[in-house]
Amino acid sequence: MERWIRRARPGLLLAATAVLVSFGLHWLVPAVPVMSFAVVLGILAANVPPTAARISGAGQPGLTFCARTLMRAGIVLLGARLALSDLAELGWFALVLVVLVLLLAFAGTYLLARWHRLPGDQPVLLAAGFAICGASAIGAIAAARGSRAQDSLMPVALVTLCGTLAIGVLPAVMALTGMPAQVFGFWAGASVHDVGQVVATAQSAGTAALTIAVVVKLARVVMLAPLAAAVAVHRRHAAKATRARGTGSEGKQPPVVPLFILGFLALVLLRSTGWLPQPVLNGTALVQEILLAAALFGLGSAVRLRELLRSSLPAISTALLSWLLIAGLGLGAAWLAMAGG
Repeated sequence: MERWIRRARPGLLLAATAVLVSFGLHWLVPAVPVMSFAVVLGILAANVPPTAARISGAGQPGLTFCARTLMRAGIVLLGARLALSDLAELGWFALVLVVLVLLLAFAGTYLLARWHRLPGDQPVLLAAGFAICGASAIGAIAAARGSRAQDSLMPVALVTLCGTLAIGVLPAVMALTGMPAQVFGFWAGASVHDVGQVVATAQSAGTAALTIAVVVKLARVVMLAPLAAAVAVHRRHAAKATRARGTGSEGKQPPVVPLFILGFLALVLLRSTGWLPQPVLNGTALVQEILLAAALFGLGSAVRLRELLRSSLPAISTALLSWLLIAGLGLGAAWLAMAGG
């Protein structure tokens, strides 16, 4: 343990510094979420000569720990944001619309990524990130699927880019069209990727829009658990089939449902009981944001821009088309939900 701490210390210190800087930048520019700054800082640190050598050298063990273990811990704590009573307030019609948007966005993004011939697990990771909850979903599905770390880099960068883009574009569309605040809130919650980005987008239209946006977004986040469980079960069956054909090893089987997803569900249920006081919920939300910021800095620090740009045009095209797809689906669902309500 002591040896591991010595090896991980440089990377953990880098991540801690990046988290502090990200919170400071967010304080200066509240419209941009902490986690967006963390990803950008990680990419910059990995590609600027003064820090690049340290990132790829002494800092690597600690940053790898952040990108994997702290990501899973942050996803577990994300469950404390969800209460089943919040979802019930939406009503069955709005919930059905949210689930339909999510499924169509997932399928559409996956097909776009396959059409662009993106390699490895990038299609399913991009689909999860764009359809559910940004980088958190990418981390959860990558862990459930056993994806290579390299496959997560492009999806995380693109979902962060497009989610940040939405912070400026969606309020501009609302202003130009005179869109009602409630419709805008539902639209933001149904189509913007990360929770922080949803808040930053919806708050520009006032409290009513922000309240609806957060509830709709949380309805999408709760779908992370069944999707990750389905991916884990599929991976387990695929491993069994491979061994049955005699083409795979008899290694340890992946769990039916990853432990961090069970932790996520446990916190959802605990939050739904109402037993957790508000100060505990506030503290949990802060810790979750810190953990995910450190994890995203770790993921960003693995991005090498020269290699990324060499093969990024198909992925960028997929991301932009997916962004337009989910924005269109979310807007249609928002008008239907308000009309039905």
